[in-house]
Amino acid sequence: MSMPNKFILFKKTYALLLWLYPIINRIPKSHRLILGRKIEELSISLLILIIQANKSRGKERQLLQSNFSNELDMLRIFIRLTKDLKLMSIKQYISTSKKLNELGRMLNGWMKM
Repeated sequence: MSMPNKFILFKKTYALLLWLYPIINRIPKSHRLILGRKIEELSISLLILIIQANKSRGKERQLLQSNFSNELDMLRIFIRLTKDLKLMSIKQYISTSKKLNELGRMLNGWMKM
């Protein structure tokens, strides 16, 4: 993957994290301690995996990219659960889903390179 494209994936993931923090902070404390924390941990994990994958090659990179995909899928599930529990608005859910889908498409392009 070219250098600018590596940064685009990082920047998009970072922007997602910035988008999610205010939503997480508005989740009632009874849910924030588990559900909010999990969303936060998965989002941060995505950033870490991008940094590690950008510095690696070969099979290690493929493994990190696969881990990114798995973490992204888990994040999608927790975001959906947040919406279904009415802890996030439909508008927030749609916007978050679009961001997650964009990351997924970018990841697919990244894995093919």
